[in-house]
Amino acid sequence: MSKPAIYFFLEDVKYTLKNKTLIRNWISEAVVTEGYELDELTFILCSDEYLLGINQQYLNHDDYTDVITFDNSEKAKTITGDIFISIERIQENAKKFKGTVAHELCRVMIHGTLHLLGYKDKSKAAKTLMTQKEDHYLSLIDSALGLTGI
Repeated sequence: MSKPAIYFFLEDVKYTLKNKTLIRNWISEAVVTEGYELDELTFILCSDEYLLGINQQYLNHDDYTDVITFDNSEKAKTITGDIFISIERIQENAKKFKGTVAHELCRVMIHGTLHLLGYKDKSKAAKTLMTQKEDHYLSLIDSALGLTGI
């Protein structure tokens, strides 16, 4: 297998992602900690309208969201996927929850990654477990970044 890779792309937005190496290491460590192997993971940071189009086209949902995850894995316990994130939703949610954009973006990045790791958020119990996992991994990146921004 080739070296695991995490990529970052922009679609229809201007945004400068800082600390990419730190984020790659954090996501990779989370994947390994959960007992999976990382093949390839792509984060696409985009606009609300771009993500709405994806939501409509692929999921038949007609509403705005902050993240959509596509699992492209072909091997069990191996992660290959695309995670689309609306920067506009992230910025709005950061204000709404009185947090930083960096923290909110990391929260959504790990949320999408946890979906690829098999975690769900449809039932109350599943959502509680996913939130606990998010909080755990966020505590690791928050201290590493010092919330200086990403």
